Amino acid sequence: MIVDAYKMFTRHPRFNKVIGNDYVFLEFNCPLDVENFQFYTESNLITYVISGRKDWIAPDKKCELKAGDAIFVKKGIYSTKQYFEVDYCVLLFFLNDVFIRNFIQENPLPAKPETANHEFESIYKIHTDESFEALAQSIFHYLNKTHEIPQQLVELKFKELLYNIVLNPRNQSLLDLFNAIYLSTKSDIEATMMQNFRFDLPLEGFAKLCGRSLSSFKRDFKNQFGTTPSKWLITKRLEFAKTMLMGTELNVNEVCYESGFKNNSHFIKSFKSQFNITPSQFRATQS
Repeated sequence: MIVDAYKMFTRHPRFNKVIGNDYVFLEFNCPLDVENFQFYTESNLITYVISGRKDWIAPDKKCELKAGDAIFVKKGIYSTKQYFEVDYCVLLFFLNDVFIRNFIQENPLPAKPETANHEFESIYKIHTDESFEALAQSIFHYLNKTHEIPQQLVELKFKELLYNIVLNPRNQSLLDLFNAIYLSTKSDIEATMMQNFRFDLPLEGFAKLCGRSLSSFKRDFKNQFGTTPSKWLITKRLEFAKTMLMGTELNVNEVCYESGFKNNSHFIKSFKSQFNITPSQFRATQS
């Protein structure tokens, strides 16, 4: 099951957090016996590690994090791998596209490059310095105060943190992404779907990843692809499964789940309907 990370963190009473209209800041302590899990987030995410280690795994890359490291994660679907030698404590900053657009609009930044045809990654390593670490630690201490958290002050500190990121020349690729978000009004449906079609996510989840309501997602999808999201997902997953049957040694059951199908019987029935042959029979023809 894929966990909705944004919903899990914002609704859980255990986490110290500040919740605004377009952002959430929180401190997360992960217990040592936590299971590795897969999740999706409808908001972008900045994470700064206070202590411990964890791997973040995206469809296009893997990022190993330790204390003092920071990354920017685009909204999408991810897996994590936990290491058990020390507690994992991290600051999480959920910020949606509206927050980023407002930040770019309100603050003078380097000239916006042309990013229309630029391909962006899922995870960006944030190059930090002493001032970044000092700001992150100050936010961490505010979140740990026993009395009411000063929301405006924490938000001000976070905007200062964003300034620190985008003014560092080593974070130019992340500034390019921020500018692309500023210039766009809606997420790219095709890029989002191509990156995530293999995950067993409900249509509501895909709609959130694309920054749309379910109804507008279905309408925009049909206008762009000439078919429904459900039919497109079945076709794309079957094409992917066919490629895996030809190019890997995974068994049919493994191919089924790697392609995004919920169960083997549905996969076999869909495959035969599409290609007039079962997956096992198709693989036999390739030998």
